[in-house]
Amino acid sequence: MEDIDAIAALQDPVRRRLYEYVAAQGREVGRNEAAEAAGVARTLAAHHLDRLTEAGLLESGSRRLTGRSGPGAGRPAKVYTRARAERSVSLPARDYRTAAELLAEAAEEAGLDAGLRAAAHRRGAALRGTATPCGDLDAAMEVLAARGYEPRLEDSEGAAAAVRMRNCPFHTVAERFPPLVCGMNLALLEGLIGADGPLRARMDARPGECCVVVEDATEGRKSAGDSKNNID
Repeated sequence: MEDIDAIAALQDPVRRRLYEYVAAQGREVGRNEAAEAAGVARTLAAHHLDRLTEAGLLESGSRRLTGRSGPGAGRPAKVYTRARAERSVSLPARDYRTAAELLAEAAEEAGLDAGLRAAAHRRGAALRGTATPCGDLDAAMEVLAARGYEPRLEDSEGAAAAVRMRNCPFHTVAERFPPLVCGMNLALLEGLIGADGPLRARMDARPGECCVVVEDATEGRKSAGDSKNNID
């Protein structure tokens, strides 16, 4: 019932807009910012943000939004982030998580990693639905968003752009069986974006994010070519 109550809290359109905005940022969000994004008054935003926190959909804390400390820095403001706990509803009740964990445990004990990766790659290619690989990072973003990965474009100064993902759709099972499930996820994404195209997926785990990053494969080829030319 708790999951049903939590999801029911999103029925209010303002509350839903606030939740979606906070969830999409991948960082702490203050009340003023959330209110402006949702187009409502700060007091109304504060009310709904606190209700979302009570429902377990958001987590709250406090920090100085000015970035300063000491005298004159101002009082800490209340900030919100998406809750780490997962919520799901199935009517009638289903327990796919336990089934997934049991299957992962059996696959790990039987050493079926290679077979699982091969199956995941085939499924990714089937989900792509075309023989043509993703042509660029924007196309990959669209494909990954449709699969629930919550992709974001990372364009660091001095480094090639890459797509990182805030959400791992297999998070709960991956926590218990990281090598098995992360390897499966990598193979799935290789199939999903197309292994022979201009993009590549590789393992690059970061706390709180998907273990895979998608990047421009041609950058790696250029770097390898430059290194070879320098050696020659």
